[in-house]
Amino acid sequence: MSTDTTASVSTHILDTSTGRPAEAVTVSLAARGGGDYVTLGGSATDADGRCKDLPALPEGTTHVRLAFDTESYFTAKKQAEAQQDAPRVRDSGAFFPEVAITFAVTPGEHFHVPLLLNPFGYSVYRGS
Repeated sequence: MSTDTTASVSTHILDTSTGRPAEAVTVSLAARGGGDYVTLGGSATDADGRCKDLPALPEGTTHVRLAFDTESYFTAKKQAEAQQDAPRVRDSGAFFPEVAITFAVTPGEHFHVPLLLNPFGYSVYRGS
């Protein structure tokens, strides 16, 4: 039986339009334990699309919000494609400039929340 009274959170992003991890996406983490959300800090995804250094959650956290800066990611991706003169099937801009995911947490548990992302949609789930 765990005596840990805090939850922990991790995430990763897969760009489903390319089938590759989404690198250099800024992620902000906020937590709430009964009052208003408090921004704890953030991170950016690595070459594997993972955030390995999100801030720890304070004791008493009941809800978490992850905010992903998808607009900057797709803007950078669009610029890289233009430099490579890559053919474009469709506009690769960001219809969703930010994806904010809010979820409940339970003390002592780890919550891994992957984001499946493309320019015109996204999906999330509780991973392991």
